Amino acid sequence: MTTDATTWTAPTAEETAERFIGNAATMMEVLGTELGVRLGLYRVLAEGATDPRGLAESAGIHPRYAREWLEQQAVVGLVRAADTDTDPYARVFTLPDGPREALLDEDSPAYVATLPGFITSFVTVLPEVAEAFRSGGGVSYETYGAGTRHGIAGVNRPGYLSQITEWVATLPDIHARLTTGPARVLDLGCGTGWSSIAIAEAFPAVSVHGVDLDAASVDEARANAQRSGLSERVTFEHADAAAPEAAAPGYDLVCVFEAFHDMADPVAVLRTARSLLTDGGAVLIADERVAQHFTAPGDLLERLNYGFSVLHCLPATRAEGATVEAGTVLRPDTLCAYAQQAGFAECAELPIEHDLWRFYRLDPA
Repeated sequence: MTTDATTWTAPTAEETAERFIGNAATMMEVLGTELGVRLGLYRVLAEGATDPRGLAESAGIHPRYAREWLEQQAVVGLVRAADTDTDPYARVFTLPDGPREALLDEDSPAYVATLPGFITSFVTVLPEVAEAFRSGGGVSYETYGAGTRHGIAGVNRPGYLSQITEWVATLPDIHARLTTGPARVLDLGCGTGWSSIAIAEAFPAVSVHGVDLDAASVDEARANAQRSGLSERVTFEHADAAAPEAAAPGYDLVCVFEAFHDMADPVAVLRTARSLLTDGGAVLIADERVAQHFTAPGDLLERLNYGFSVLHCLPATRAEGATVEAGTVLRPDTLCAYAQQAGFAECAELPIEHDLWRFYRLDPA
């Protein structure tokens, strides 16, 4: 549905201009944050208060750039500046605990340091996206580069490592299987592998096989499993989720974490998942918590998801020869319709609290 015309007032030209000036400031703040992440400037600040020359020396950048970046970060409100007006190079800056955790603690649920690089990757491929709009084609996932790959992985990793046991616990029969073992889990659209690794860490009696269409992600997933000491129980395959070659039937659980809306043929993926389940097995899907129905104007979450869809998810999926027009905004009734087409008897939303995702359990007929 759309918002009733009597309850929505179109912005004036002046209000529209003011909005976009604010948007421009925010976008430049995102890019400034990416500079701080990429150059290690926040890590220097986390070591203690410093002035521009100290930051320049520790980070290996020019003092004039150090000064301008520190002042910009203070104006934005991410760092604290001492009240020194005599010499701008003597002004001392500190990184408060909140921004430090969000930008440097990779295990924190608030960690967002990879998000600026994710957004920056959209900027770098905007000409290709524009051409896809004209031609109806797409922009391959690998074209977006490491910024997108690491952006998704970095933001999602803390949740996998700290909450995956709680998520599986909402499927008590499956949780019991994974706890007692031996059991097998198939992780479709596994990215750089952190969801697969988290499952293996949470359930020592489980072996996990991750599948992803992006070769660079699979390479990183294997390296991550090796560093985590789990390469014997966690394996990865570079393949289409609809046709993994190394996945033999007999999985107790098939997972798809924040990847289902990116799949070119979601019904085929679900048919494959269903065929690979053992008796009593189930599918667990986590996808974006979008509105139940189209509503305009939308809230912040809806705006965020449509932004991702226009700039990344829809172009990347169309590059794979998509059979459906999903995009990021995959609504619950559409997902469950796909499940029904794939032969599942049940598609139930799970009682899991999550700011960004909605969780579903699919059971075969």
